[in-house]
Amino acid sequence: MNAGKTLFAQVMEFVPWTSFARIVQRYSGNAGVRTLSCAEQFRAMAFAQLTWRESLRDIEASLSANATKLYAMGFRSAVKRSTLADANERRDWRIWADLAAVLIRRARKLYASEPLGVELDSAVYALDSSTIDLCLSLFDWAPFRSTKAAIKLHTLLDLRGAIPAFIHISDGKLHDVNVLDMLTFEAGAFYVMDRGYVDFARLYALHQAGAFFVTRAKAGMDARRVYSEVVDRATGVICDQRVMLGGHYSAKKYPEHLRRIRFRDPESGKTLVFLTNNTALPALTIAALYKSRWQVELFFKWIKQHLRIKHFLGSSQNAVKTQVWCAVATYVLIAIVKKELQLGASLYTCLQILSVSVFEKTELSCALQLDEPRTEPPVDDNQLILFNF
Repeated sequence: MNAGKTLFAQVMEFVPWTSFARIVQRYSGNAGVRTLSCAEQFRAMAFAQLTWRESLRDIEASLSANATKLYAMGFRSAVKRSTLADANERRDWRIWADLAAVLIRRARKLYASEPLGVELDSAVYALDSSTIDLCLSLFDWAPFRSTKAAIKLHTLLDLRGAIPAFIHISDGKLHDVNVLDMLTFEAGAFYVMDRGYVDFARLYALHQAGAFFVTRAKAGMDARRVYSEVVDRATGVICDQRVMLGGHYSAKKYPEHLRRIRFRDPESGKTLVFLTNNTALPALTIAALYKSRWQVELFFKWIKQHLRIKHFLGSSQNAVKTQVWCAVATYVLIAIVKKELQLGASLYTCLQILSVSVFEKTELSCALQLDEPRTEPPVDDNQLILFNF
């Protein structure tokens, strides 16, 4: 990689531009375009994410201040805020969704061997959603409450590397459980989700696909015990049972046995009741799998704190989805850079370094590699001795 390029230009070299060109052609993204192609639009949006630009005016001013470096960064001309606003408003948001999907597939291959924290060879996914509040008067296409608008990020997170395998952006009214209808379940994989996704017809469809689920039982669930395993209560497992659903409609929706595990968390002292269709794994492993679901909560917290997805550059549905998908693509792109260059620094550290040095011309791997702290100053062998006693 040429060290004479800016750090931003070096990061952009990891984008699969050939695949991106096919995506743009698929949606006619550059049809009738004279300035600011789709590639330049993504560069501008990625720049905004990496450097925490607050507005379109902020993006324009920051890039204009470094006009001599724009061509080397992939911009044919200066970026105008009105042009960028029109592009976000009119160009199909699916361009950026498909780009993110290409990057996600690449990242998941790179992180496939990452440790899971549980002795398990299968893929493990955590499913959850996060709500981003909006102003109803500006975002009337995303109703949520009577006086509030919102969008939801429904995310299926691959727990090996914390890479989102599936993202769906909806208005705030879409119930979480409906997302199960949009997923294609992977046979042998584990899907970990909270009680909001307990719908026995949908869980049975997941079961018939050959996949496994781990969730929590809702309070007052009607079920009768069929068989109980012997457990060691000293481990926190109170009971490990096979149950049949008792209600007429519930039993019709899920006509097979379920496994119910009652577990007392030694840290909080709370008693949790897990439901799963897997009968082979130990009860403690099932509890550990559900505990790993917390990674998707950390993922939402992380992207809200470090990516620009809470303050939007446009108010239309297309502009909002464009910004969110560009943010996701930028997040996954930095994860790819980190893995490809085998960097020891965390993703947070990489983003912090890039946020203040995207215009620097140095080797990317050197800029993002943390130096080991020195305990004593280096010895200069060429230092002359003034007095020789």
